Amino acid sequence: MEEVKPGLVVGKIYLIPTTLGDNAPLEVLPISVKGTIERIDHYIVENEKTARRFIKRVSPSKSQPDLHLQSLNKYTNPEEIPGFLDPCIHGHDIGILSEAGCPGIADPGADVVRVAHQKRIQVVPLVGPSSILMAMMSSGMNGQNFAFNGYLPIDNAERKKMVKSLERLSKDKGQSQIFMETPYRNNKLVKELVKTLQKSTRLCIACDITLPTEFISTKSAHEWSEIEIDLDKRPTIYIIQA
Repeated sequence: MEEVKPGLVVGKIYLIPTTLGDNAPLEVLPISVKGTIERIDHYIVENEKTARRFIKRVSPSKSQPDLHLQSLNKYTNPEEIPGFLDPCIHGHDIGILSEAGCPGIADPGADVVRVAHQKRIQVVPLVGPSSILMAMMSSGMNGQNFAFNGYLPIDNAERKKMVKSLERLSKDKGQSQIFMETPYRNNKLVKELVKTLQKSTRLCIACDITLPTEFISTKSAHEWSEIEIDLDKRPTIYIIQA
């Protein structure tokens, strides 16, 4: 793996946050993001089409043909990742774009950042929206001690087992437990949560964060069992605290 040699002028890796939905970018992103995008032509992205659309919305005058985009997703061969950073070795800055929110958080960009540290390339995180942190901020739960657990298992029995395990962990450690679900399975998950959790366990449902349809509410599992809510195909974060 090619590493930075002492005295060599190299580029930096910029972790560039994106919007969490169809917002006007500068409604939720600082102006520094616009400035960074306007001067960087090399990007590592999850999806080239959506990345180009985002870049165009932030900087309409930026030349699209001048962009050099590398795709990083579940189909990417891990052995290809070190080569993605070659532009840095030759003095160019690289931007990493997530599909939504902050790169490296529940996002494959973390693999690039790991390699960047190995190559001794400076990593620069930029300010932007994180649905995980924004849900935690607004939940009213323990913000001193919390854990993000990613997606729950797809298998029904394994998912129920995991929910019970997280609930016990929350009770034993006083720790808020954060997780997420594929949007089209949200309604099914809510029904399972209210059946599986203890009645007194608090559950925060944070949906469409930063969007006009934003919905964030914390109630006991028992209270949620008496409420009809439609979360179908809406990005949602869940937090429990026993």
